[in-house]
Amino acid sequence: MTLAKLRFFLGSSPCNAAKRMGGVMEKKLGLLKMACAVFVLCAATVLVSSAQTLSTLHTFAYPGGTEPRATLTQATDGNFYGTTISGGPKSEGTVFKITPGGKLTSLYSFCAQRFCADGAFPSAGLIQASNGDFYGTTTGDYQGNNDGTVFKITPGGTLTTLYRFCSESACADGMYPYAGLIQAADGNLYGTTVEGGADDFGTVFKITPGGTLTTLHSFDGLDGISPYGALIEATDGNFYGTTGGGGEYKGTVFTMTPDGTLTTLYTFCQGDDCTDGANPFGGLVQATNGNFYGTTWEGGDLTCNPPFGCGTVFKITPSGTLTTLYSFCPKGDCASGALPLAGLVQGTDGNLYGTTTGIGINNGTVFKVIPGGALTTLYSFDGADGSEPYAGLIQGTNGNFYGTTNEGGAKNQGTVFSVSVGLGPFVETQPISGKVGTEVKILGNNLTGTTNVTFSGVNATFTVVGSSLITTTVPAGATTGTVQVVTPDGTLDSNVKFRVTP
Repeated sequence: MTLAKLRFFLGSSPCNAAKRMGGVMEKKLGLLKMACAVFVLCAATVLVSSAQTLSTLHTFAYPGGTEPRATLTQATDGNFYGTTISGGPKSEGTVFKITPGGKLTSLYSFCAQRFCADGAFPSAGLIQASNGDFYGTTTGDYQGNNDGTVFKITPGGTLTTLYRFCSESACADGMYPYAGLIQAADGNLYGTTVEGGADDFGTVFKITPGGTLTTLHSFDGLDGISPYGALIEATDGNFYGTTGGGGEYKGTVFTMTPDGTLTTLYTFCQGDDCTDGANPFGGLVQATNGNFYGTTWEGGDLTCNPPFGCGTVFKITPSGTLTTLYSFCPKGDCASGALPLAGLVQGTDGNLYGTTTGIGINNGTVFKVIPGGALTTLYSFDGADGSEPYAGLIQGTNGNFYGTTNEGGAKNQGTVFSVSVGLGPFVETQPISGKVGTEVKILGNNLTGTTNVTFSGVNATFTVVGSSLITTTVPAGATTGTVQVVTPDGTLDSNVKFRVTP
């Protein structure tokens, strides 16, 4: 991991270094200085034996895509889709598809158009929208031709640029969208930029599937700086997210209504020692208990990387009460990992799963933490099987977790991996909420031959599209509860309860 790469990840793109000097840059150097401090900490590497089964599915190598930094998404065809921030013919990133067995297909290479009009350096992953297409963001390019884009790409690889940031005067519409998008219940896409806006501290935006963008909020520093993580739409219909800086320049947790009214729920580093965490670069996940969970890049136990710390796992209630569940590198023992950049995912067992980068300490880890806070290191990377997993995990419908590493592997240019922790298969609904009559897609494995689909025990009409997809509608009389699919191999439950709305 080079200083230049980390600097680029944290928003100091070389192509824009000159124009970003000045007051704004000075305010943001606090984040960069803390991140760079990892290069002088903990000379010893701590090795921990593997506790779970990890399989390396693909090793990246130039001239293909390299350095995947984003969480994968599982599509309706059962395959996983993702991005690499570099590699490809122009070395400016790619979009790829990979089967659960590891067969990878490159779908698109960025900067294929003149002056990179199609974007470059996608640091975030993709989402598959209800229309079946994928949507994502790019951060810019080395030549300074653009400041990020929103794009649509079909499963076959046809890419359309929907919006180019900094299209408005003084970049009031934002610039550098490092986070991915979400599709909300209203059908629109929502995302963030780490710079631009009224005060150049980043924005929250809404964009229609056709490309019409509305800036919903511009951060002013006091309410946050640089939201690197993606938003989530919670069960109350509002959006929740984090900013990498803000307040004391250590980051915030916020909530925002669909019309753009933002409320800061928590500001990190409320004490001088930042034992509550600092710089939450990943987003949040809302667990089945209604609370939110996330990670911070630094803070926590300061015996690691003093005086900054090596990161935390935290819980925060919808009203803003924060509890630090775990501090990495306790008493300088980094066997549990250190410096988590990504957020968490809740598995079907109710536990939370995530990754640490281990930058400057070790090669990174995969971990499990129970909602109460006890953490278990599931796997420690050794470099040959991957290194520095920037991205979070996704649980595939076969029960296994999938992820990427930014470096490591045979060519030291990143990997795709799966981790088995003994969890069984399940089905996933898209969307996870809706009123009676709403069209719902059900993703799973070996769905051919399905004989029954129920919503909270109420039978639903359905069509088996293929082995990984069923289409149905929410039946009359259904209430919030588990969706069940009866197949010849057994009954599969949904990973979360489907919420029936009025």
